[in-house]
Amino acid sequence: MSIRTVLLAAAALTFPHCAEAAEVFEQAKITAGEMLYRVECRRCHAPDSSDPSYGPPLENIIGRGAGTFPEYDYSEALAGSGIVWTPAALRAWMEDNTGFLPGTKMRHVGIEDRTVQDIILTYLASLDSEGDGQTAK
Repeated sequence: MSIRTVLLAAAALTFPHCAEAAEVFEQAKITAGEMLYRVECRRCHAPDSSDPSYGPPLENIIGRGAGTFPEYDYSEALAGSGIVWTPAALRAWMEDNTGFLPGTKMRHVGIEDRTVQDIILTYLASLDSEGDGQTAK
């Protein structure tokens, strides 16, 4: 049984209305994603630009062009890649960034577990400062 199934079942039993259960499940994924982000990503990436970090901040990452955050010194490979950070591209990057795009500066241990990737992606989507689920490119 997957973690998603367990969380959905627990939410459904606790909250009889489907909309409420879905909302609780989504919030649980965001909270779990934030915890995983802190372990896997935060040592180098702040969630937003108000907090200094070694790498570029990840607020509004979904939909943003790779290598476009202002005033960050990207590798030529990433800056010239033309990649847009879709969930699929971020998933591939999390799993094996050097295999996905050789020549980048980022050193990273791969996150191969798709459930962990999904949960981190849910958290990253919650960092959309526009509040509409769509981010600026």
